[in-house]
Order: sequence, then C-alpha cells, then structure tokens
Amino acid sequence: MENFAFAPAYELPVWPFTPPPELNSTAVVRHPVVIVGAGPSGLTLACDLAQRGVRAVLLDEDDTVGVRGASSRGICYAQKSLEIFERLGIYERIAAKGVTWSFGRTFSGDEEVYNFNLQATSVSTQPPFINLQQFYIEWFLVDRILELGVTDLRWKSRVTHVEPLADGVRIDVETPAGSYTIEADHLIDATGANSPIRTQLGVASHASRSTDRWCISDVRFEKPLPTERWTWVDAPFNEGRGVWQHLMADGVWRIDYQMPEDCDPAEISRPEVAGARLREQLGPDVAFEFVWIGPYGYRDHLLERFRHGRVCFIGDAAHVVSPFGARGGNTGIQDAANLGWKLALVAQGQAGDALLDSYDAERRPAAQENLTVTSRSARFLAPRSPAEHTLRRAVVALAKRHTFARALVNTGRMSVANDYPVAPLLPEGARTVQNLPLHWADGRQTTLMQLLAEGTQCLGLWFAPTRAQAQAACDATAALPLRLLAVGGDSGLPTLQADETLARHLGIDPSVGGFVLVRPDAYRAALLAQATPDTIAAAVRTALALPASSP
Repeated sequence: MENFAFAPAYELPVWPFTPPPELNSTAVVRHPVVIVGAGPSGLTLACDLAQRGVRAVLLDEDDTVGVRGASSRGICYAQKSLEIFERLGIYERIAAKGVTWSFGRTFSGDEEVYNFNLQATSVSTQPPFINLQQFYIEWFLVDRILELGVTDLRWKSRVTHVEPLADGVRIDVETPAGSYTIEADHLIDATGANSPIRTQLGVASHASRSTDRWCISDVRFEKPLPTERWTWVDAPFNEGRGVWQHLMADGVWRIDYQMPEDCDPAEISRPEVAGARLREQLGPDVAFEFVWIGPYGYRDHLLERFRHGRVCFIGDAAHVVSPFGARGGNTGIQDAANLGWKLALVAQGQAGDALLDSYDAERRPAAQENLTVTSRSARFLAPRSPAEHTLRRAVVALAKRHTFARALVNTGRMSVANDYPVAPLLPEGARTVQNLPLHWADGRQTTLMQLLAEGTQCLGLWFAPTRAQAQAACDATAALPLRLLAVGGDSGLPTLQADETLARHLGIDPSVGGFVLVRPDAYRAALLAQATPDTIAAAVRTALALPASSP
C-alpha cells in the first residue's frame, strides 16, 4: 500500500496564562465589555474596541489560535472584511501572506458552464477576495490587539456560568489558578456554533442539520495549479458530485469533495482514499503532500434575537449558514464591525442605548439573507427530490448553450456586504460604502477606511458647501460625534478633491451636490439632496439613537 507524505505540522503561537487581579480580590470588579471567545468575530470585536480606546476583557478557553493540528476552517475573506481589517491595521499582513483572487470558473463534467470576475464592479482599494487560513487571521488580530495595549486578553479562562442582571451580567470564570467572578456592563458571546452561554440562558437556536457530507483535502503540489476558484457541479472524477478547489497561503490547496450521504467519515478521510481521489482528479503521476484531511457535515441555525438585554450574540453563536460562498466567517466579522462602534459610543455616553437594538435590527436580516442564499446553493448542489434533480439538469444544460442561464448555476453565491432594511434608526435603509481611494485638496492620498480609523464618529461628506453653510453646520453639530468634510469647493472645512467616482458611488449627482452621512462601519445612513445645518444634525441624531434635539 502506498505511503502518503504529510507536511510538517504548523507551529502555532502560544500565549501565557496570567493570573488576573480578581483572583486575589473579594470585590467583584465591573468591566465595560466582556467578550467570550477568541475566534474571528470575538477577536475582530476586541480589536475594533481597542482601536476606539474602549477597554474590554476577552476570555478564551485555549492559549493559541485556530484548531490544534491546524485543521482547515474558514479560508475566503471578502472585500468588506478586508476593508474592516484595513481600518484595524492588519490588512497589509493579510495581503502579503494570503492569495488574492477575483476570477472563478464553474464546470459541469469537463465543460466550463460559467465564469465570473468580481473585480469588474469594485471601486475599493481592497480586492474582492483573499484566501488565507483562518488561524493566520486570528494570529494577526491577536498581535494587533497586543500592540494596541487596551484589551485584557485572558487565556485559559473558561466561563462556567453567566447571570443576567438588571444593569449588566455576572460571569463566573475558571482558570488553572482558580476561579473568580466578574461583572460586565455588556457581555458578548462569540463562543461559536455550540455556545455554552446560549445553552445556559435557554436561547433557542432553531438548528437544522444537513445530510450533505464533504471531505476536505489540504494539499501542497509540486506543480502549481491556476490561482482561480474552480468548482464542479458534477465532477466526473468524483462520481458526479461537487468539488471545490482553492489556493491558500503557503502553497496549500484546499479541495472539498462532496461525498455520499451514507459515507463513513473515517473511511473517506483515510490518506489512501483521499489520495486516490486526488489521482483520479489530477492524474496518476501528480506529486503532492497532504497538509490535513478531514470530513465535515454542517448545520444551520438562526437566533430569534441577537440581543438579550445586556448579552449580545455574534458570529456562529448567533447564526450558522451552509459553507457555500464564504458567508459564514465573513458574516461574523461584519457582526463585530457593526456592534463595535455602537458599544463604543454607548460606553462613552455619545449615543443612546437603543443604538444597541439596531445591531439586531440590522445583522439579523443580514444573517437571514445569507441563510436563504446558502440554503439555495445547498439544494442545487445536493438535490433532495426528483423535481430538484430535473431543475439542476435543465439549468446546467441551458448554461452550456445560453448566456442568460449561466448565472443560474448555483455553486455558492459569493459573500457580499449586506445592505440593511429600513428601520427606526435608518429611515432610508443603509448600503455599504466601499473603501475608495481619495485625495485631499493638497494631493495627499487617503482612503475612506483611513478616515474612519481616526476616532469613533460619523463622516459627513458634503459636496461643495459654502463657507456660511459649513460654519453653521459645525455650530449645529459641535456636540455630536461627526467629522464634517467637504468634497470640492472652498468652505473652510477639511476638503477632499472632487471625485465623480465617489459621487456616483454615494448616490450623489455631482452637478447638483448634496450631503452623505457615513456611519463608523462604512454604511451610508442618510442622503440629503438639500442639506441644512438642522437636517444634518437631525440625521446624525437619528443614526445614533439620540434625542431629536439637544437636552
């Protein structure tokens, strides 16, 4: 029997357990924010708060990142997430280590039936996608959190009990040096799909387990393959089932093979079996080494509410979707970016508590949309009825001959930033604003994310206001967390160069002008065609759940 080579295991960083001061105190210390779980969503939130100067405690049971053995988890990071990482100061490391891509191909049998180029519609300085092993993202976030020096990172700290209070949450923590109790104004559960906090609080998750089965092979080849996302609806080398093929960092390819529903997970993961699949796909002489092999099934769930009093759920603790189109980890990262600035402004007394309710009002519909999209992909890839099989065969046959049908080939609609529906704090709804390259009036370069990284405030982008208008608006909004910027003109405000791409992207007619309010998470909260100091101030107060006029 052939012996298959395995690459050396990754050496992941380990951080020391430090006994916290509460172990030696009889007093119960209150913290503004306690985050439980150091996965991508918890670490993104901790980093976001730290950059805003908000102290938080982050508790995690482990003392490293990823899963021991470096098992394959999330790998595709979408443009919105990359823009968030740009604001948090880790994007350059991600771009240097990861694999940038925008082009994908979909095959049926040996024939290409669809391809896409996501770069075609982008105006962002970040690419549509970068592939990178999840543990690297977590590693870079921890390094950045430590560099900022605001967050209390507590490793080897397991939460054993939570007790909601009228004005906060009491938390029992177990460590190698003993147990202690702390309190938090706000507790954020980022403990993942099997959240013990959610279970203890009796919050229903409405889980639904799929019978779809897959096996991952993380492989390094001697001869590189094209740096593109290739998918097969019905691969001839996988008994007519689906296959994904992605390149990650370190020259490692992740190849996902759809398996029979009744397969034996241990059998399909044996190196001899996984190797035979690779040879069937790439030929008998392909030279490779395994990095990791493992089976997976999946389930989805969605909480009825993401906020329960002083407890908020983010990432997989709040929602899990099918792993198609990279809508899982990216959604959790965007949860954190939505919640971070709101927690910061509430903690700093600059916004009303109702702002935290908008986290649920915005991110739950986003999760619901992602659940709907990924469920459709799952049904396309694993039809459950004769009618679904017939529909898929018809779509694939049409796609081979007709352009209109190619977009119907559903192997996973790739993750995009979710727009938000009309809500009390969003009378017009909200749409994401990409990280456009910008220039100050004197020619210096900047980006939207660089502007948003400077404090926790909304941006008011005003196209060519007069000096009198600008001064009156500054007076009307002096007590609000708003940074007013002019786009063109001579108003006396800090001024960006006039830019038609920016105007079009924001929904402004450059010949007419107007005002756009951009939230700290890079969402357009208001578009005012005829802005006045009073309407600008009112728009900011609405977006931040503040009273209609100053007290």
